[in-house]
Amino acid sequence: MESNCIREASRACFNNCCSNHLLGLPETRNSPSKVTSSGIDPRHDFITAILASIQPSGNFTNHESLPSLAELFSYLENAYPHYSTTTLADNIRAQEYSHLALSNHVCLDYIGHGLFSYSQQQGHNLTTEIPSSSTSPPPRPSDSPFFDISYKSVNLNSFLLYGGQESEFESSKRKRIMKFMNVSEEDYYMVFTANQSSAFKLLADSYPFQSNQNLLTVYDYENEAVQAMIESSKKKGARAISAVFSWPNLRVNSRKLRKLVVNKSKQRNRGLFVFPLQSRMTGARYSYQWMSLARENGWHVLLDACALGAKDMETLGLSLFQPDFLICSFFKVFGENPSGFCCLFVKKSSVPALCKSSTSMGIVSLVPAKEPFEQLAFAKAETEHKTSISQQEIEETPELHETKQVQMKLKLKESSVSEIVELDETPETAQSRNRESNAGSSSGGIECRGLDHADTLGLILISSKTRCLVNWLVNALMSLRHPHSENGFSLVRIYGPKIKLARGPAVAFNVYDWKGEKVDPILVQKLADRNNISVGCGFLTNIWFAETCEEEKQKILETRSTKEESKKKDKNSYGIFVVTISIGMLTNFEDMYRIWAFLSRFLDADFVEKERWRYTALNQTTVEV
Repeated sequence: MESNCIREASRACFNNCCSNHLLGLPETRNSPSKVTSSGIDPRHDFITAILASIQPSGNFTNHESLPSLAELFSYLENAYPHYSTTTLADNIRAQEYSHLALSNHVCLDYIGHGLFSYSQQQGHNLTTEIPSSSTSPPPRPSDSPFFDISYKSVNLNSFLLYGGQESEFESSKRKRIMKFMNVSEEDYYMVFTANQSSAFKLLADSYPFQSNQNLLTVYDYENEAVQAMIESSKKKGARAISAVFSWPNLRVNSRKLRKLVVNKSKQRNRGLFVFPLQSRMTGARYSYQWMSLARENGWHVLLDACALGAKDMETLGLSLFQPDFLICSFFKVFGENPSGFCCLFVKKSSVPALCKSSTSMGIVSLVPAKEPFEQLAFAKAETEHKTSISQQEIEETPELHETKQVQMKLKLKESSVSEIVELDETPETAQSRNRESNAGSSSGGIECRGLDHADTLGLILISSKTRCLVNWLVNALMSLRHPHSENGFSLVRIYGPKIKLARGPAVAFNVYDWKGEKVDPILVQKLADRNNISVGCGFLTNIWFAETCEEEKQKILETRSTKEESKKKDKNSYGIFVVTISIGMLTNFEDMYRIWAFLSRFLDADFVEKERWRYTALNQTTVEV
């Protein structure tokens, strides 16, 4: 990987935005703390500022008495003045993603890298729209603006070795993404895949598990894409094993993971080590050094970068540790159209390790989306042809009619769309459209303004902003407590790291009522959606309990919903269903305040019942409890 941002990344590491990553393998409590020249621990200073940002109010027991948004934002700025340096991100959001404000939508349910901006999408739709006549239907808006995907029937090994034809549009997107991910074209191949599951399965289908028989994963939650890889590897005789996470802090159990990674038998080919660097559920981070230790002990390393934030690939650690494989996700427009694709990077020196596999449909090509005027032209031409032959169809035999229909369809694919549309255009309009088309093709397609915004903000600003917001939210959630509770029940229980400088921008939690009983995460998600707030749900798993926590284990662990899975008594079928929140570079303080204010309404013992009756009265679907 290129280290063109080492200077910026070094400053970020110096400021402790990922301090635990380079301190060694385990996150030990006895690790010496870095201090500034004044002798003040920057971690302690940051935590003190976050704790002060919600003072002097302290704990809250009534959702109707919460401080206002403006008041709490003022507290934050006074306690943590550095936050004011991140306003550039808020300005970009206001200018380029106005739909979030117009729709009053808080989007906290998915992560990845946004390719385009909302204003760019609106401009794209306007430039392709043409006036409609009274005799023709208006053009339909494109379901997938900017690009479509087409599937390739080829296996991964052949595609990497021999490649294929690549359009200028696809080539420009590949180069832009590799530059954004800080991955060198000299060292890595990049493959577009339909989604995250396709990327994991493609690699599993091509990896030689027959000789490298181990698949070791490091996930504290159930991941469908990883599960697809596990199932594929088992069919090839692989031994699938997983790291475990110690209760209650859910840190990776370093002692047990080291035993799995270290090769005592000195076997040359251990297998595939799948490492996410941080949990997209809890925000827990893991040391880069695990990748180095795995490689030293004969493992191939797959870095799952899907949970990393924008520009995280430019940190100093990832410039030094070059994994054999890397996977990351991209979506179209944040808060509007999350559909997109996934990218699988394969280190060129690791290609010989892969074996031939059966043809798979996971590899895709990117093609420019069909423009609305093309959809209209095709519809008009097809209507005209149908009208002209309608009288003839009455006298034709079914065989002749079917033959003519096929011929007509073939002719419409072969016809030039520009010639058809030109009938309804003035010469000036046609020339203008052709100039726009030629300009787009010469540049290889449309600019990725979403990636440009991330580049403008940079690693330090994005890390500082998300770190501040996620810790403020954790502090705010822990301040909510049920009134008149003898046991002092907290409304929210957070799993994984709490207020911590080195934590990822994600939170996993559950809501508990005044009796201490857990509120169904699906119900929380539904009620949040009713309030125009999108959150996710997940299943924490691979949790390890010490013998002294056996009683707590029985109370906390749940099983998946199906009875068949419960009968199997698979240890991986036990875990904790949780609500999840993801924070990105476009998340702002108002988003944090709104999710906090919404969750505070559960302090009202009758909140769920009131919501059920309210939506029933509005003749909407009843929220099931």
